[in-house]
Amino acid sequence: MSKAANPSTTGRHKRYITCNVYGGKAVRFYDCKTAPSPRRARIFIAEKGIQVETIEVDLRAGEHLKEEFVALNAYGTVPVLQLEDGTCFTSTTAIWHYLDAKYPDPPLMGMSPSDRGRIADLQWHIETGGFMAMAEYLRNSAPGFKGRALTGSGNYEQIPALAERGKLRIERFLAEVDDLVGDKPFVAGDAFTVADIDLLVLIDFATWRKLSLPENATRARRWHDAVSARPSAAL
Repeated sequence: MSKAANPSTTGRHKRYITCNVYGGKAVRFYDCKTAPSPRRARIFIAEKGIQVETIEVDLRAGEHLKEEFVALNAYGTVPVLQLEDGTCFTSTTAIWHYLDAKYPDPPLMGMSPSDRGRIADLQWHIETGGFMAMAEYLRNSAPGFKGRALTGSGNYEQIPALAERGKLRIERFLAEVDDLVGDKPFVAGDAFTVADIDLLVLIDFATWRKLSLPENATRARRWHDAVSARPSAAL
């Protein structure tokens, strides 16, 4: 992998955020444009200015459960980052940590030990209070997830009571975002970090289920407008 580049598209399932080849093998990012977890990694990659070959995985067609993909990730989930030597990272957080260590500039996970701990706390809060609640609501209510209430290779039936609880949880979380952001330019302070990536992706994904920030959440809406204007947010 190396830095910089202009996006382009080629073929049905393969596009290039950029492509850098080592010894005939490319670093590959297995993506799905409609899913929130790959977008979290996609924005991170763009903010770092890293070159990767991106391969689209069609979740609706079940490509993530086919033998070829399961050989890369036994969990059958996206995203996956496959290195030149074949090593695969199969979670957004693992991809973040690997890329942040390899390409520390800009420091999206904090610079000092204190900053890194504080940002990790914020990211954990957004993931547990936001993403987990949204997943609980969506996967237990949307018709497209009938029999697929949990991600991965196993099949689980929807539980309506969990959908109801998940909706209450995500509504509560969205109501708290204004205080979480406050008057700061970014969630963790003066610099854009993974906390901003996660909160942006969560809020955008929630709108798909007609859930949004409260109208009076002026600070949160100001923050959302600002981070949405970053080029990486368009990916």
